[in-house]
Amino acid sequence: MMIPSTPKKRLADISASSLERSYTINAIGPILVLKHFRSLIQREKKSVIVNMSARVASIEDNSIGGWYSYRSSKASLNQITKTVAIEFARQLPKSICIAFHPGSVNTRLSKPFQKAIPKEKLFEPDYAAAKMAAVINNLTTSDNGSFLAWDGSKIPW
Repeated sequence: MMIPSTPKKRLADISASSLERSYTINAIGPILVLKHFRSLIQREKKSVIVNMSARVASIEDNSIGGWYSYRSSKASLNQITKTVAIEFARQLPKSICIAFHPGSVNTRLSKPFQKAIPKEKLFEPDYAAAKMAAVINNLTTSDNGSFLAWDGSKIPW
């Protein structure tokens, strides 16, 4: 697993390579996976597509700024998720496509940022996976195109 570069907190920190890396991992990769897996989804069966997003991708919830590359690439993933959800709803009426924020999970990915996370809001991987499974198992087609948190609550776009 690749450990992320440091977040680009200031406009002056942005580079084309940091933007390209974030968009490749967080937006381009997922849309290409969806493109190639589309033919496996059956019209008459329930299908659930979950794109792993992050709360920092919420434009409405952004009150601290920064994290330009990561935040904007995950917001792009959210737009892709919403757009695919609309297309699939027309073609695959039993499909559900969501963007999902698993919370802050105690992994190597989050390790550099854990100092700022309250202990009770840093989840162990097993707990985060169980919460994600619970949310997925309770999804209905009315959730299609949603941005959901680990507890099933809606996150503003």
